Amino acid sequence: MDSLLIKNSIKKGVSYSTYRTLIKGLLVEGKSTGSEQSKALLEYSTLNDKRMDRLDKTLKISEETTTALEQLTNNYTLLILAEGWCGDAAQILPVINKIATASSKIDLKIVCRDENETLMQQFLTNGGKAIPKVIIVNSKNEVVNSWGPRPSIATKMVNDYKAQHGGLDAEFKKDLQIWYNKDKGNNTQKDLLEILLASEKSTN
Repeated sequence: MDSLLIKNSIKKGVSYSTYRTLIKGLLVEGKSTGSEQSKALLEYSTLNDKRMDRLDKTLKISEETTTALEQLTNNYTLLILAEGWCGDAAQILPVINKIATASSKIDLKIVCRDENETLMQQFLTNGGKAIPKVIIVNSKNEVVNSWGPRPSIATKMVNDYKAQHGGLDAEFKKDLQIWYNKDKGNNTQKDLLEILLASEKSTN
């Protein structure tokens, strides 16, 4: 992995609050993030913005997460590729922001996928540019792992549905959002903390 690419991408990355402000500013102009603009993407972005507003107010990280975060001895940057129109990103980013806010060992930086093609190409999922993609970087600008575009339970749901129906339809996407709302970010917390704690063991 090109450490200079990672370093420059982190430098370009913005905080969660700046990312939210960027999306809201574009929505006022009738735009979504990303190189492609359409009525559908604008509608998704508007819906996701409201969804993230709600999650920012209601989401809480678990006691298990808080305890696990206290075990971290190394510093990490979570560099995330996302876009405002992405439904999975809207459910996941507020959770990761809560995790990063709760730990002095974690810094969160967000970059837009379409503006960072070279970086995205390094972190494809089954050959596709699926987002959000969380790149876990240590204090030496080394990538220790990556995660995404969905938590493990949601990934299994997607894979099982694709195997049965050959693809994802609107009905499934609706069911997936219902699952996210019921899960309250717990699966994302669990997945990420497992990766971070495994990184600690391999470093220490």
